[in-house]
Amino acid sequence: MDSGIIDRVIMIGEPQPDSPDWIQWVNDELSLLKSFEQAIEQRDPDIIIGWNVINFDCRLLLKRSGKYGITLKIGRNRQAARWRERSETQQGFITVPGRIVIDGIDALKSATYQFDSFSLEAVARQLLAKGKDTEDVDNRMAIIEHDFHHNKVKLANYNLQDCRLVEEIFDHTRVLDFLRLRSQLTGLELDRLGGSVAAFSNQYLPKLHRAGYIAPNLPENGGLASPGGYVMDSRPGLYRNVLVLDFKSLYPSIIRTFKIDPVGLVEGLKNPDDTIPGFRGARFSRDNHFLPGIITSLWLQRDEAKKQKDSARSQAIKILMNSFYGVLGSGGCRFYDTRLASSITLRGHEIMQQTARWIEAAGYQVIYGDTDSTFVLLEASLSPEEAEKTGQSLARSINDYWQQTIGIGWSLAAPLLPQHPAYGSVLGVSVS
Repeated sequence: MDSGIIDRVIMIGEPQPDSPDWIQWVNDELSLLKSFEQAIEQRDPDIIIGWNVINFDCRLLLKRSGKYGITLKIGRNRQAARWRERSETQQGFITVPGRIVIDGIDALKSATYQFDSFSLEAVARQLLAKGKDTEDVDNRMAIIEHDFHHNKVKLANYNLQDCRLVEEIFDHTRVLDFLRLRSQLTGLELDRLGGSVAAFSNQYLPKLHRAGYIAPNLPENGGLASPGGYVMDSRPGLYRNVLVLDFKSLYPSIIRTFKIDPVGLVEGLKNPDDTIPGFRGARFSRDNHFLPGIITSLWLQRDEAKKQKDSARSQAIKILMNSFYGVLGSGGCRFYDTRLASSITLRGHEIMQQTARWIEAAGYQVIYGDTDSTFVLLEASLSPEEAEKTGQSLARSINDYWQQTIGIGWSLAAPLLPQHPAYGSVLGVSVS
């Protein structure tokens, strides 16, 4: 044991001369399974991590246990692990009483990491700048089989290196911190992947019920399709000096600014005078709503996390905020209404189109736009410093323009954020 770290590989076979003391030798597969149970009991972990650990390692361990007519007792108080198969896919779930199993691939995907390959070797090379001691992809199983019969110490080192790489990836990405914070924000279990609808409901339902409302049932028809994000026709070519103007969290900003909210829709339609118009007949109450306040609270928390350089918390909040649009457009959510989702996306279309018109009226050429980003072509002769200066000037002008337009057109103002006076503009545009 070194600083709480225990290296151990359980290997079937006769002890080999000069083998490291962290290899535990056993006689057969049944002994190996029993030794694994004992190792888990002695270490007593709260969380078990691995790479494809659920649908490969755990599935295989439970299958091999079944061969001997035993259960795999790796839960607390020697409770047996249980497997549940998804009927529609090849994937499954494992329940280990008193413990949680986290798969590295699924955890990184939930934190929006993207790689060309999610193999352990590829991810380790990209994140850690190192990989396995040997990596012959084409002959890996043949090498493992050969080493099991002829060089068990080498195989043990290979297996231990796999475990160390997984642990270093978890440490490097702070993905467990991300999952813990996501769980605190949403009320979902630490190992629950996806679950955007449940996360939204956990945020929204308590406020709804405390205000005396009853949540609706799920839509019977599964919901109707709502418009997606705006995509402008591009102007193909190779360009120099292209600005990318991004609206900061456009969909959460629209929800917050235009008071898009399930209760706000009900109350707005009931009392349509002095409401905020949406799309497809939607009207939103200016005063009776919950979601804009939830967004504002999360927004402030994210900005504070950024200030403290807490990337895990910032990412967890960002993913939660950005999921709200999809939830309101999902037939699996009890708050689904096509007027809600359309009032977000079609408002986004309007903002993107009007922004492009204003930029072109100012003498610049817009060559592309997508969801929340506008690509602006500048003169090729500009230096990088001049292009940056032009971009910052455009961003300030667009922010001022939208602040005035929102105030005059809808009698709306940016929510008061005294800790961050730079957020005078509701639709914060940045340049990159």
